[in-house]
Amino acid sequence: MSTTAMGALVLFSVLIVTMIIGLPVSWCLLLSSFCAAMTANMKLVMLAQRIFAGGNSYTMLAVPAFMVAGDIMSRGGIAKRLVNLADSLLGRIHGGLAIVSIASCAFFAALTGAATATTAAVGGIMYPEMIKRKYPEDFSAAVQAIGGTLGPVIPPSLMALYYAQSTSTSIPQLLLAGVIPGLLSALALAVTAYTIARIKRIPKVEGRFSFKTFISNLWASIPALLCPIIILGGIYSGVFTATESAAVAVVYAFLVSIFVTREMKIKEVIPVLRGTAASTANMTILVMSAMTFGYLVEYFNIPTTVGNYIKGISDSPIVFLIIVVLILFVAGMFMQGAAVIMILAPILHPVAVSFGINPIHFGLVCVFTMCLGTATPPFGTCIFTSCAVTGRPFFGVSREIVPFILVQLGMAFVFAFIPVLSTLLPSLMN
Repeated sequence: MSTTAMGALVLFSVLIVTMIIGLPVSWCLLLSSFCAAMTANMKLVMLAQRIFAGGNSYTMLAVPAFMVAGDIMSRGGIAKRLVNLADSLLGRIHGGLAIVSIASCAFFAALTGAATATTAAVGGIMYPEMIKRKYPEDFSAAVQAIGGTLGPVIPPSLMALYYAQSTSTSIPQLLLAGVIPGLLSALALAVTAYTIARIKRIPKVEGRFSFKTFISNLWASIPALLCPIIILGGIYSGVFTATESAAVAVVYAFLVSIFVTREMKIKEVIPVLRGTAASTANMTILVMSAMTFGYLVEYFNIPTTVGNYIKGISDSPIVFLIIVVLILFVAGMFMQGAAVIMILAPILHPVAVSFGINPIHFGLVCVFTMCLGTATPPFGTCIFTSCAVTGRPFFGVSREIVPFILVQLGMAFVFAFIPVLSTLLPSLMN
């Protein structure tokens, strides 16, 4: 066996063993990279350079900025105004509050791009109201968990940033690719919630639609609705980059929360920054270790080997996409989405290109499937967040979320088989 083949074998063997024994993913990646480099007789200074390069990224500055913006918006009453707007429009049909939760998650996703932040912000508001109106408790908690999966799909998306960083894909185009799939998946979830509500005979809210109330809530929500317009409009008009848009989002969220909604005190900013600093430190270590791992994946020519193996099974791009969706779906059940993306994207992206698949389309399929993993048992972070917010048991919420998971998995295949849904808007940029 050649030195290169031995290095590749050690790289994945050590990764799997260290993950089984429970080491943090970041250290699993670093340890496997170190062992593989030693096996292949590489100079360790090369690993040091790759680790530094992984952290020395202007693009990844957007991650902590969007985290801060999302936390400020959640504390500043912006999420509550979005919920009120959705409730005044959709709250009087069967399963209305469940649909309101999903619509509110879609709105909030366009502000933060994070799954757990979306579940926590909307769930903290909607769950008590759903219980008050006699919705089943576990069903109500499951709706908050599945709604969070819209966070990393609808731009701005932190998961898309991780994928773009790992594969050198265009960030603006990948972000824009999530608009149509995000809205369609929100619609599919709303239809599912409506159907389940009819089956469970959940009573709908009495009363008629009030245009006056809707206009009042719309007016109160204008500062929140302007945020994604300013951010995404600035990116796609070329006024600022994706990273600069994150800084704009922080400033805008701060000004709105302090001076417009007046539901946040200046002294609360320090705890927000402290919490984001801790989260950013952990994520930066993960990014640096994943970029080092990705470099060795390329160095050992693993994508070519994987591509040849898959082509030995079938040379159909459709078969390849089915395999990818299933692999990412299962991986998302057991690992953090960002970690899976940064481990597998450098391997799968070149293979997809060799099959003639549009890189933006493939990136969207990967991001969407991994977002689904955040609400999939046994380790879906959105389920854990929803259980923490609502106080409901994990197994009860997991049982109620199954129909939503199946619908979203079906949507993943729809987006995989119909590329135009993800490539239409990015193609207009050109």
